[in-house]
Amino acid sequence: MEKIYYKYDGNNVRQSLETVDKLCKYIYTNDSTDRLRTKAMLCHIYHNALHDRWFEARDLILMSHLQESIDNSDVPLQILYNRAMVQVGLCAFRVGNIKEAHSALLDIQIGNRAKELLAQGVMVQRNVEKSKEQEIKERQRLIPFHMHINLELIECMYLVSAMLIEIPYMCTRDYETKKRLISKQFHYQLKNSERQPVVGPPENMREHVVAASKAMRNGDWKSCIDFLINEKMSAKVWDLMPQSTNVKKMLVEKVKEESLRTYLFRYSSIYESISIQNLAQMFDLPRSQVYSIISKMIINEELMASLDQPTQTVVMHRTEPTKLQTLALQLSEKITSLMDFTERMMTSKGGEMGAFLTRNQRTNGFIILFYLFFS
Repeated sequence: MEKIYYKYDGNNVRQSLETVDKLCKYIYTNDSTDRLRTKAMLCHIYHNALHDRWFEARDLILMSHLQESIDNSDVPLQILYNRAMVQVGLCAFRVGNIKEAHSALLDIQIGNRAKELLAQGVMVQRNVEKSKEQEIKERQRLIPFHMHINLELIECMYLVSAMLIEIPYMCTRDYETKKRLISKQFHYQLKNSERQPVVGPPENMREHVVAASKAMRNGDWKSCIDFLINEKMSAKVWDLMPQSTNVKKMLVEKVKEESLRTYLFRYSSIYESISIQNLAQMFDLPRSQVYSIISKMIINEELMASLDQPTQTVVMHRTEPTKLQTLALQLSEKITSLMDFTERMMTSKGGEMGAFLTRNQRTNGFIILFYLFFS
């Protein structure tokens, strides 16, 4: 199992999957220790994700409940868990599940410790001295080079998935001064680019993703695709996967859809109505797909509009809050954060908040009171 679980066999996919499945089931049946069963489960998840069997890999993770117990396992098992989760994230991206890919790769990318967490190198930290024994142990845990997962590929897929999630969210409510950050690393790359006095053409992978994000923010999906899919990016990232053609097609479709959503979020206040046919031509999408995307946005209350079926137009509704309502929303956010801080402080000292109301009742009461007062 340890010698074949990380190998991609494009010619005999079915035979490879059957072999790994047979070996894992044998271990599940005959093993009496939890460690070997857990190890086999992680190898099984890794192999399924490597061959784009997303649902099988996801179901194994959910049934095993490894997320709850992996912190108590030994270091080699934690490294294997990290490798399996990264492969699941890459698999989710390849099959088009962008949110799942982002959540699976998030823990690995936080703190720029991917090389250490995947045992593909030893990180040198400032002001941290390690003994010779610790260094020897860390080097002994390193995985052979032929089993490595490309770190630039991981970071690129993480940043691209964060871009597809963050950019529409950033344009949803421009009146909110403080928004929840979904990906801190993605925002860090954007801020670094904005601080530069002169921004030249992108050279490395991160700069290409940042340039694509700026193009998507303006609704320019063609420039966004040009920045993501070109000779440099293909050689460094996309061509490393055997399914590169399908991944590029999927990425083009996702960029078109999210660019349409971003355009509607950002410029809906300018339009009184807009034709679905015009939107379909602008973003090179079928009319039925544009109709479906806008319908979902209206149902989820992301876009305040209505569809006029006889004329095939989107009629916008003016729902921008007044300045007073915006201040009320800001005040409610501050009250919520103040109550969270107070609860943490009281809990740390062994006390409790007032017993006459639950936390949700108090918070919702403050928010409703101020919103109704200022509306």
